Amino acid sequence: MGDVYRMRKKHPCGGFEWAIVRLGADVGLRCSTCGRRVLMERSTLVRRAQRLVERGPALDPEIERALWGESQA
Repeated sequence: MGDVYRMRKKHPCGGFEWAIVRLGADVGLRCSTCGRRVLMERSTLVRRAQRLVERGPALDPEIERALWGESQA
């Protein structure tokens, strides 16, 4: 939660950066430029993200492992 990612393609508003606002089966993202919110499958987010821009506040390590798996935590 709170991480900001730069995507490979820009949003129609011209923004490249998206903040994670919801975690679950789908990941909720908010455009940092216009505020538009979208839901995206986790696998799609991993493919479309170019790089991590800013790390949000730290989660409990157990929760992070459950959400992202051992390879990402």
